[in-house]
Amino acid sequence: MFSRDVWKEIFEAIQKNKLRTFLTGFTVALGIFIFVTLFGMGNGLNNTFMKFFGDDATNIFRIYPSETTIPFGGYKAKRRIEFDNGDLDDIIEEFGPLVDYITPSIRRGGLVTYKDKSDNYTTMGVGPGMQFAEKTIMMKGRYISTRDIREKAKYAVIGRMVEKDIFGGQDALGEYIDVAGSAFKVIGVFQDDGGDNEERNIFIPFTTRQLLEGNNDKIGQITLAFNEAIGYDGALRFEKNLEQYIRKKKIISPKDPRGIFIENVAENLKRNQQFAGVLQIIIAAIAFVVIISGVIGISNIMVFVVKERTKEIGIRKAMGATPKTIISSILLESIFITALFGFVGMVLGIVTLNSIQGKVLEDDYFITNPGIDSGMAIFVTILLIICGTLAAYVPARKASRIKPIVALRDD
Repeated sequence: MFSRDVWKEIFEAIQKNKLRTFLTGFTVALGIFIFVTLFGMGNGLNNTFMKFFGDDATNIFRIYPSETTIPFGGYKAKRRIEFDNGDLDDIIEEFGPLVDYITPSIRRGGLVTYKDKSDNYTTMGVGPGMQFAEKTIMMKGRYISTRDIREKAKYAVIGRMVEKDIFGGQDALGEYIDVAGSAFKVIGVFQDDGGDNEERNIFIPFTTRQLLEGNNDKIGQITLAFNEAIGYDGALRFEKNLEQYIRKKKIISPKDPRGIFIENVAENLKRNQQFAGVLQIIIAAIAFVVIISGVIGISNIMVFVVKERTKEIGIRKAMGATPKTIISSILLESIFITALFGFVGMVLGIVTLNSIQGKVLEDDYFITNPGIDSGMAIFVTILLIICGTLAAYVPARKASRIKPIVALRDD
């Protein structure tokens, strides 16, 4: 099968029929190229979903207050629901074993100044648990502590971009910044995988924020982390019980679509992963249809090749060539062309995916770092080579059965 004469015949046939060889190879290369790029784009879309939800912890509920829409319990509609510090304690008392940590969040915007530099940033009054909920990475210093909450300390943890913007190259630790008219000591600098926007936030103790706003006990949203041991189904039951408890405590109708809203990050993640998975399956199915089209194209071309070489095959059989030799020659030509152009298509597809990565693709088309596992790309290429070989086998086997006298009479 690997004799020098056979390969010499193959290269002579390729050189003699350059256009036919190119069209065959182009069909193969195009099929692999489309598969690699489409599958890579599907992976990029899935990466976007994972990046969006992977920036924060997934075992958390975010509880938001809003206005009621239905009169209930002696209260009129359009009543604004508010959370306070007591709600945190009550939730822990009611659901203690299921709660890993709980933290409020009081979000405000304001001017932040350091010496002669200033800019507007979002400040968030939080508890220590927010570090884990946001997956905040401390670059230097420390995060807000329980003692800071208790003492209502005027401490601030600033993002990397805040330090870069208003401190320049200077170390911010130990320095004082003016936050909406109040001086705060910088005790930590953090970074966040969510990007520059997340790193332009400033965290302060939520009790300090309440102190600045008239020493009240009001909070904005509540972030609660549940014990991961309860699993996905347990989290859904916990979410349902938690909503019922808060509605009863705040006197909100069970039928009211508003009043409070609980965002289950784990549920959102699973739903979007399922959506991304289905979308990727559809993309992969389209890509495989392209591969099948390529195989059909190879089969049709090989039928033409055999027809074109009928007289040549007849002469070879008349000179003593065995059916095995005839089949081997045709199959090897098909394998060589399919393998060569298949790997060319694979490499071009990978190069294309690497070249189109960037912020514009992510922002405009929600595709992050499109790419394909090299093992998958090689597997598909080999699969196409195998399919191409099988497609060529049928006409090759038919050619091997042609009687020399019939082949020599062929026009």
